[in-house]
Amino acid sequence: MISVVEARDAILNRVRPIGVERVDIASAQGRVLAEDVHATRNQPPWDNSAMDGYAVRAADTASSTPDAPAELEIVEDLPAGYVAKCAVGHGQAIHIMTGAPVPEGADTIVRAERTLRVDERRVRILQPVEPGTDLRRAGEDLREGDLIIPSGMLIRPAEVGLLASTNRSHVSVYRRPRVAVLSTGDEIVDVDEPLEDGKIVDSNGYALTALVADAGGIPLRLGICPDTQETLERSLRDGLVADAIITSGGVSVGEYDYVKAALEAVGTSMAFWKVSMTPGRPLAFGAIDETVVFGLPGNPVASMVTFELFMRPALLKMQGYTHLYRPTIRAVLLEDIAKSLGRKQFIRVTLERRGDTFFASRTGAQGSGILRSMSIADGLAVSHEDQEFMKAGQEIEVMLLGGYSGLSDYRNY
Repeated sequence: MISVVEARDAILNRVRPIGVERVDIASAQGRVLAEDVHATRNQPPWDNSAMDGYAVRAADTASSTPDAPAELEIVEDLPAGYVAKCAVGHGQAIHIMTGAPVPEGADTIVRAERTLRVDERRVRILQPVEPGTDLRRAGEDLREGDLIIPSGMLIRPAEVGLLASTNRSHVSVYRRPRVAVLSTGDEIVDVDEPLEDGKIVDSNGYALTALVADAGGIPLRLGICPDTQETLERSLRDGLVADAIITSGGVSVGEYDYVKAALEAVGTSMAFWKVSMTPGRPLAFGAIDETVVFGLPGNPVASMVTFELFMRPALLKMQGYTHLYRPTIRAVLLEDIAKSLGRKQFIRVTLERRGDTFFASRTGAQGSGILRSMSIADGLAVSHEDQEFMKAGQEIEVMLLGGYSGLSDYRNY
């Protein structure tokens, strides 16, 4: 049996980015860039107006006051998307809209609210303006040839906008892993099947499918496999079309736990079978050729917790991510918690924030079959192997689970 850290390192040392594909930038959000992107031109490509107003010569406004404004001749109206037909001379102005190129001869913009329009041909400037006021200079955002998005960066909405600004309709990103999900056990039935005595619904299959998608993978449901070695071997071979296989159940030491034998029969090279943790001690990891295989526990909480700790970071690494782990915070424990020595324990907790301090409470009973405890949990409190007792009032580490929104304005996130 190995430690949580040893298991995590064994997995992450085995997986790597799985390949590159080109996608439309409209579907690139949330993907990891697999090429350097350089600016193909200056952005903006020319000096342009930052405000609606008048393009003028600053010197013509130097003596302007509300009581004695400078009166200029309007020689043109210039909307965004067009170039001025004439230059701005002494005593002249061009009515300009935000984003329009600055006309030749003008060196500043007077905002509309600092002027008084006399008629179609005349405008009064009510105060002086300095040269360069409300001008956006060519190249102030991007300079031609600049590296603007490096390979390995996560593409967010801002990066999608940058890609569009460089006339990129497609971009190379790391491929999303295909993940085959297989539930095992004679007691498991699908959600629409009759729930006879002794049967339970396959919550693991659906929860793991959702977790795969949440981590950016492409889930491939293999369905439910009964407890026979022959059918397990066949299902595992079917899963070899994927980059990873997840099984849930059948990796313990029960008389009908056939996953271990089936994995060995199809040629899986196993790295480990057990991890010193609670929940989730029976956890297997190995590989069949290039397909990595995760054998998760059958209890639903143990299955989800081990996915969060081991599979999610692996799937992120396979997609080119470098930040692989959920964020952690420090919280004050609101109750005493006893645990067993020798195993790292992950305790489902809810969080309450008071000012800049977080407080953690257990979700209730911590049995591995209490799935609702994962639904109401904000995070997993970490109790280390050498701890036997966690006392109310002590500060603890909490790994946040997806969906927790309490950090929206937390400075130390």
